[in-house]
Amino acid sequence: MNATSHAAPFVQKLSYTLLTLALLGLLVFLGKDILLPLLFSVLLSTLLLPVTSFLRRKGLHNVLSILLPVLLSFFVIAGVLYVLSSQVVNFLDDIPALKDRISEVSTGLQKWVNENTHITVRKQNQYIAQAAENLKEQVPQLVGQTFISLTGILSYLIFLPLYTFLLLYHKNTIKTFLIGVFRNGSEQRVREVLTESTTIGQHYVFGLLIETSIVFALNTAGFLVLGIKYAIFLALLAALLNLVPYVGMIVANMLCMLVTLVSSDNLSDVIWVGVVLAVVQLFDNNIGMPMIVSNKVRINALVTIVGVLVGGALCGVPGMFLAIPAMAVCKVIFDKVPELNPWGVLFGDESADPVPPRHPRVSFSKVKTFSRPHAKAKTALKPQAPVAEPEDLKD
Repeated sequence: MNATSHAAPFVQKLSYTLLTLALLGLLVFLGKDILLPLLFSVLLSTLLLPVTSFLRRKGLHNVLSILLPVLLSFFVIAGVLYVLSSQVVNFLDDIPALKDRISEVSTGLQKWVNENTHITVRKQNQYIAQAAENLKEQVPQLVGQTFISLTGILSYLIFLPLYTFLLLYHKNTIKTFLIGVFRNGSEQRVREVLTESTTIGQHYVFGLLIETSIVFALNTAGFLVLGIKYAIFLALLAALLNLVPYVGMIVANMLCMLVTLVSSDNLSDVIWVGVVLAVVQLFDNNIGMPMIVSNKVRINALVTIVGVLVGGALCGVPGMFLAIPAMAVCKVIFDKVPELNPWGVLFGDESADPVPPRHPRVSFSKVKTFSRPHAKAKTALKPQAPVAEPEDLKD
């Protein structure tokens, strides 16, 4: 009886936890078209929050202090997309000239397959023809998916600046709402969560921008020194794909080496491209990422990989990108709520001590003190001052 009565609360907590996780996953999966632009806007608004506060302190009107940074960030994003699209167009224009090289590479590949697997060239051509027929049947579906992807990009370009502006404009209302929801003595804790989450978002986005710029500069320098064709396009592609944790750089390496293979007459160029990408990746993983990003987002590698995979399964590539800041905010909440402290230990990457046992609090007011001669009795311990709130959230 006693064992059953003690086990019931644990079973209930476990059931509530699993049910909550399942409902959150279902909510994210079904509402990703609405949630993803909103979450990207939250990240961008945290990055622009110090800028808007600075402009407001300089006497600029509230609307203008928000509108100018939002428009500037929008033009920067549009400029990056324009440069990338122009490089893609230049590459597509050169495809007719690359047909001979592609044919030569495919012929050499077929000979290599024939020599090592004993599959004749005729049989390989049959496989290729069959794959082409299957691809023709999937063309309408691919066109539809491409149209949906383009529509999604346009919706991001429209709603991202709109959401960002509204979040910055109504930040005090949102802050008051979140504090008002938890009116059971947890107001100070909610303020601390908001402050730390905002700081994490700012450092994460700003750190990623610096890291991406460094990776792009190093890749560009390496490719230009080697004389690789489409050096800027490949460097920009690798830097942008590097934003996707773990998976992005693998895809970038494969694409860059494949493009170099069909655009260069020397096989050594393909090898050197792989070497440059590997060296830059080693620098980024061991120096750039730990110094710029990881020291602010303290999550261990196991939870990061699982979170990235779950985010990709629920929301695709955007979900993989948003997984890390989302888990960082969750860790802040876990650290602030005593009942969720074990989850914070699980998420953290520091060598934390085990969760200390809970001891009854000692009331210092009830402890008897003995007066010293010629000295006054010390007063009770002063309560700890609350965490100072940054100026960005006070405006």
